[in-house]
Amino acid sequence: MEDFRFEKNPHVSPQIIGELKNPAWVQEGRPLVLIGDSGTGKSHLLIGIGTAIAEAGLSVRYTTAAALVNELAEAATAKRLSSVIARYSKVDLLCLDEFGYLDLDKKGAKLLFQIFTEREERKATAVATNSPFNEWDSIFNEPRLCAAIADRITFRCTLIQTGTDSYRFQATEDERGTKNAPSVRPRTSGPVSSTGQP
Repeated sequence: MEDFRFEKNPHVSPQIIGELKNPAWVQEGRPLVLIGDSGTGKSHLLIGIGTAIAEAGLSVRYTTAAALVNELAEAATAKRLSSVIARYSKVDLLCLDEFGYLDLDKKGAKLLFQIFTEREERKATAVATNSPFNEWDSIFNEPRLCAAIADRITFRCTLIQTGTDSYRFQATEDERGTKNAPSVRPRTSGPVSSTGQP
């Protein structure tokens, strides 16, 4: 988390992120939802928070939504779905990245629903998604399942909206500007400081 540049994304509150590094919300089984466009820091925050929770002594599992659905589908084919779901139900914090990047068929949505149902109000789940809630119908292609999953993810959740301005794009633009800028020698021999939003 020390590498996250809050001054580059004023949408993200350092105070809220600081609170999420405390494992209390995980122990209460509360969900976390990070919503924002690509490059706005969702995965960085998800991994950073998960790392802080692991360092606090709790069990954490990170995966993408697509990888989880594939794992569950393979387990169902091999007739070991119950054991895989049981394993995921025991993890204190499940960090689910790239939620909504790929559309899910009815089978995939049902498998994912089982994970959320097993963990509901007992174990914490953190989700990073680039899709606002009103677009989730198109992800699941099953309105009832979509409503049920959204209900489980959002109940008592902490919601962080990371916005639309891509940090990666801005970093590339800044680097390009620096390379093309003429070399200027500082007038003083002391350190050059930059100012920005706290």
